[in-house]
Amino acid sequence: MELILKYFPDLSDAQINQFKALESLYKDWNAKINVVSRKDIDELYLRHVLHSLGIAKVIEFSDGSNILDVGTGGGFPGVPLAILFPNCNFHLVDSINKKLKVINAVAEAIGLDNIKTTHSRVEAIYETYDFIVSRAVTAMPEFTKWVKGKIAKKQRNDLKNGILYLKGGDLTEELKQYSTVKAYLLSDYFDEEFFDTKKVIHLPLKHK
Repeated sequence: MELILKYFPDLSDAQINQFKALESLYKDWNAKINVVSRKDIDELYLRHVLHSLGIAKVIEFSDGSNILDVGTGGGFPGVPLAILFPNCNFHLVDSINKKLKVINAVAEAIGLDNIKTTHSRVEAIYETYDFIVSRAVTAMPEFTKWVKGKIAKKQRNDLKNGILYLKGGDLTEELKQYSTVKAYLLSDYFDEEFFDTKKVIHLPLKHK
């Protein structure tokens, strides 16, 4: 938890309590349903919570923003972002229903009321969003096919509407076809070695 306060010192008491509660909740649930790898659960704040919040170093979502989290798994990046941005709406989608059960239980336990979950493939979601976030569920060309037509027309943030993707490694080949893509190095924001090769990829997408 000290790790979160190191980089996000202006949290409200309510947010601090919500973030603090995540460790015991996820450990309890992980013993029943494996939503976070066994080796990662002991480093939940570094590898999952802070990694998710890397997006918040790139953009401060305007109030009322609608964000879709694709392949959310145990709720990352959606749950930490929903705590940080209580006036935004988060839609967490995954094709594995038992993981959503964990998210719903965690959200209820900490009073997180700005998320909804849907058990579905993303192609079957027909709403539109300011941003679509995800943690490296597939290569970007495939991901853009999945989310085609799901970007809202109205702009309400400093960054253009589109994809915010958490990914690591050398992405030169994967991203070479996108002239408007920008990669933000998480090592510019976070000191920990874990973030040395991690990035937030912003790819603006048109409404249609």
